[in-house]
Amino acid sequence: MSQLQVINKPKFSVAIQSDTYKNLINRTLGDKDRATRFIASISSAVATNKALQECDAGSILSGALLGESLNLSPSPQLGQYYLVPFNDSKKGYKVAQFQLGYKGYIQLAIRSGQYKKLNVLAIKKGELIKYDPLNEEIEVNLIEDEEERENTETIGYYAMFEYSNGFRKTLYWTKKHMEAHAEKYSMGYKAHKGYTFWEKDFDGMAYKTMLRQLISKWGIMSIDMQKAMEQDMSAINTDGTFEYVDNQEIEEPVLGEQEDNPFNVLDDPNGGEPLPDVLK
Repeated sequence: MSQLQVINKPKFSVAIQSDTYKNLINRTLGDKDRATRFIASISSAVATNKALQECDAGSILSGALLGESLNLSPSPQLGQYYLVPFNDSKKGYKVAQFQLGYKGYIQLAIRSGQYKKLNVLAIKKGELIKYDPLNEEIEVNLIEDEEERENTETIGYYAMFEYSNGFRKTLYWTKKHMEAHAEKYSMGYKAHKGYTFWEKDFDGMAYKTMLRQLISKWGIMSIDMQKAMEQDMSAINTDGTFEYVDNQEIEEPVLGEQEDNPFNVLDDPNGGEPLPDVLK
């Protein structure tokens, strides 16, 4: 992916139609059809988020090109990655923050071809019988009724993967542990501002956190996965560099629709459907 040149700051809907941006996109992607599809998809994603429309067009394009280089969709409904509006007090204007969704982590893990199984789910009150952290074995009695389970209080989060060669790793965090993590890494959540991803979709962020903790510490990571983890939660500059942003400055994001049932398991990474929807 070539470095982006510094461009003036017109509205994104205007900038994306300019010859300067189109030429830049064509050169970066190297395929006219791909560039046309990219322009249409990112324009649609920006059009659904009023706050994002107010961001520096260059930061939107930079984040979107990163998502494109990872072969992830910008659609808020798919939840693979988000471009989150952010007030950059140093620069004096709004920029777009690249934020990987948990579905994006799963997509990148699937493509490695190393994972036989991959799962993340919330554990509800009354379901957990025992978790043995030494042997990494969990014993649960899941609530069978889906509606009852959905309405039952969450007490923790469980994630696991198994490689094709049989290597297996699991992780369990209590909800209290997850809340402490959220308060540590999200100033907005700690201050109960009401606009953070943690407050809008705590489970989605918890799934992302579990997968990130599990895969980054024990999983096989492709080049794309490493790049995504390094630049997650960052605002990408027009020179190709990136900087982390303070979550308390994030404007209210558009999260998109959530899956009705996020508790599915990938048993076949080559033929199965991707799992639904992370932080540090």
